Amino acid sequence: MSSSTFPLIDTHCHFDFSVFDDNRETLWTLCQKSNIHHLLIPGVHPDQWCVNYDLTKTLSGVVSAAGVHPWWLDKLNEQEVCEQGLSEELLQRLDKALARQKCVAVGECGLDKAIAVDLEYQKIIFEQHIRKACELELPLIIHVRNTHNETLQLLSRYKPASGGVIHGFTGSLETAQQYWKLGFYLGVGGSITYPRANKTRRAIAQMPLESLLLETDAPDMPLNGFQGKPNSPLKVIDVAKSLSELRDSSLENIIETTTKNAYRLFNLSLQYPTPSVIQN
Repeated sequence: MSSSTFPLIDTHCHFDFSVFDDNRETLWTLCQKSNIHHLLIPGVHPDQWCVNYDLTKTLSGVVSAAGVHPWWLDKLNEQEVCEQGLSEELLQRLDKALARQKCVAVGECGLDKAIAVDLEYQKIIFEQHIRKACELELPLIIHVRNTHNETLQLLSRYKPASGGVIHGFTGSLETAQQYWKLGFYLGVGGSITYPRANKTRRAIAQMPLESLLLETDAPDMPLNGFQGKPNSPLKVIDVAKSLSELRDSSLENIIETTTKNAYRLFNLSLQYPTPSVIQN
């Protein structure tokens, strides 16, 4: 059975990572033929911001963000960080990256209790990202790992007007509602395909569809049944189908609404290509 649908967007895919080097253009062509017309590459490290920019120029429909992921903080050099967080020099480089065409968000940034980097230091750098988003009126792409309380406290303090997305959301309905109240969407990816992820599945099933975005986090966050294999932006179709089943909603409604959500948040063109056909 098939149904006409709006195009999909993978709102979080590390398409610049080396695992895609051998087949990136071929894979993106296949994505477009499969009705995936937009993809967002988050920033993780300053050396990668220019790579992302180059990809947005050569791959139609690809956009990017710029920021420093907490996992990459210990890879910054002495000229890039100081006791006050990111150095002035690096903040200027961030400004330049964020000003580029097709750079639509600040991030990926955030907090992670599972890494060795001191959490208080992470907070300083996360706050710098939040202030930058407020200054430039750009949305945030936020990484949260065991830090919902700390993240919510900072977002409540600054209240960034352009909101953002909580990448790879895993949490309770109450937590999801708090983020949505602050203007933050929830990134829905492979986690909802795991039957044991009961808390997250319940939250995603009960939140308004208008609060959700589709993402893969490729090459990471594989779907259930594909553990140990590199994830692919093509799997955003399977995420959409899993969300359709979880919410007992039509695939067409899931795709149309989440695509509009993504385009609204990242200020992308709402001029959709001609709807195509996806096989259920």
